[in-house]
Amino acid sequence: MFRRTFWFTAGAAAGVWATTKVNRKLKQLTPESLAAQAANKALAAGHRLKDFALDVREGMALREAELDEALGLGASADHELPAPRRHAAIENRNDPRYVERSTYSHNRNEDH
Repeated sequence: MFRRTFWFTAGAAAGVWATTKVNRKLKQLTPESLAAQAANKALAAGHRLKDFALDVREGMALREAELDEALGLGASADHELPAPRRHAAIENRNDPRYVERSTYSHNRNEDH
C-alpha cells in the first residue's frame, strides 16, 4: 500500500512540475513576451554600443594627446583658420590660357 501511495504522489508531482514548465514556456512564446524580450535585448545592445563608442572616443583623445606631444604641438598654440581660397576658375575666368588647359568640357551632351 505504501508503494502505491509513493508512486501515485511521485506521478502527481511530476505531472504538476511538467505542467508548470509547459505553461511557463508557453507564456514566454506569446507575441507580447517575445516583443518585450526583443526590446530588452535591443536596449542592452544599444548600451553596449554606446559604451564601445565612448571607449573609442576616449582612446582617440589619448592617442591625439600622444601625437600632439610627440610632434610638439602644444595646447597653447593659437590655431587660426587659413585664409579663404578662391577657385582658379574664378580668378582666371578671362585668361584664355587657363581655359585651354582645362579638362572641363562645356558640352553637356558628351557621354562620360
